Order: sequence, then structure tokens, then C-alpha cells
Amino acid sequence: MLDLSILNPADIWPFVLAGFAAQMVDGALGMAFGVISSTLLVSVLGVPPAQASAGVHLAEVFTTGASGLSHAWQRNIDWKLFGRLVLPGVGGGIVGAYILSSIDADIARPLVMAYLAGVGVLLLYRAWKFPPNKFKDPRIVAPLGAAGGFLDAAGGGGWGPVVTSNLLIQGSEPRKVIGTVSASEFFLTVSISVTFILTLGFEAFTNATIGLLIGGVLAAPFGALLAKRVKPRALLLLVGAVLTVTSMFSIYKALV
Repeated sequence: MLDLSILNPADIWPFVLAGFAAQMVDGALGMAFGVISSTLLVSVLGVPPAQASAGVHLAEVFTTGASGLSHAWQRNIDWKLFGRLVLPGVGGGIVGAYILSSIDADIARPLVMAYLAGVGVLLLYRAWKFPPNKFKDPRIVAPLGAAGGFLDAAGGGGWGPVVTSNLLIQGSEPRKVIGTVSASEFFLTVSISVTFILTLGFEAFTNATIGLLIGGVLAAPFGALLAKRVKPRALLLLVGAVLTVTSMFSIYKALV
């Protein structure tokens, strides 16, 4: 359980830095906070996957709230797309959190990461061919929201990689996609955290969560500003690179 009475500030600094770095990437590119943070908790600290996912999502309640407000301030949000994403994402997240609290969902993770690595390569190709004739409204949204929410809860990260990358593949404007996905993630993380509390209890959350939370909230305004200022071609290139690298790393960790 999260015990603030024994919290040593010196012990949380590594997690503050990790949360800051992860949120800078997430706020600017619409992905990677959950992937980076979950990898740190599971691979470095040996936290069980369910507890790691629960802790990361509790931190993300605050980081995504701050990030969403920052993106709204920078006018990075497409509110129509936001409305199409939220409910499917919340539904998928609740199902994923319930399943992860009951069984081990890591079996499918290498397959999902292989798919995302392929999407990352395709985004790199689109960045090379940029600019398109014009940006387009995405046609497939609700299924992406449901899949992204499920994988985010079940794998400790997946909302940004699945939703952001696939919306970009459909030709949407990068800045608006990143802002909208980041803002809608707040409602996803709230629903996932509540589900984890109901199924696992508060003992699912560790003291490392506080460090991730502090670092993520501090970084949120800077990530939104970067998403607004960086050119669309550069955003596509960076999203493709981060998605490819993190997915390949996850595949490696799952297979070794």
C-alpha cells in the first residue's frame, strides 16, 4: 500500500526524473509514459505487472489531467475526435484492468509490440514522403479507442502507441492527434485506476508512484508546448522512431 509516512525524498528522485522524461516524450508525441514507466517498474524494480500497471495509471490520473489542460491551452485538441475516443477507450480500459487483475496478459504482448513496430516503420516512411495533399478526418476511431484502452490497462501502456499511431496513419494532423489523445487519456486512466482499486485494493500502488506523479506533472506543460511548436513532419518522424524503438525493446524483453 502507498505509505507516505515512510517516504524518503532521496528514494523517489529517480522516479521523479523518470516521470519527467516519460511525460516530456508523452506530451510531445502522444505516447510512451506508460511504456517507459512500466518498463522501469517491472524490469528494474521487479514490481509485478498488475501492480506496476496500477501504479503507473494512478500517476497518470494526475499527469494526463495536467497534460490535457496544457494541450487545451495550446489549442491542440480536436473536440469532435475527443468525443469519439473517450467512451470506447474507457470501456476497453475497464475490461483490460479486470482481466489483468485475474490472469497474466503478457502472452499476447510480443504480438502487439510486433504490430506496433511495423506501424512505427510505416510512420517513418510517411514522414519521409511528407507532406500529404491535405490532412483528413480519421474514419476508424471507436475500435481504436477500445483496443487502445484494453491494451493500456492489460499491458501497462498502449493507449498512445495504438491510438496516436493509427490516427496518424489515417492522415490526421499530428498536433491535433497528439493533443486529443493526451486529453482523452485522463478519463481512461481514472476508469482503469478505479477498476484496479476495486479488484486489487490500494496495496497495488507503490511509493514509486509518487515520484512518477511529481515528475510527470512538472513536465506536462512543456510537452504540450513542444507538440504545438514542432513541425508536423518532425512529429511524424519522432513518433515513428519512438514507437519502433520502444516496441522492439518490449519484444526483446518479452522473449529473453
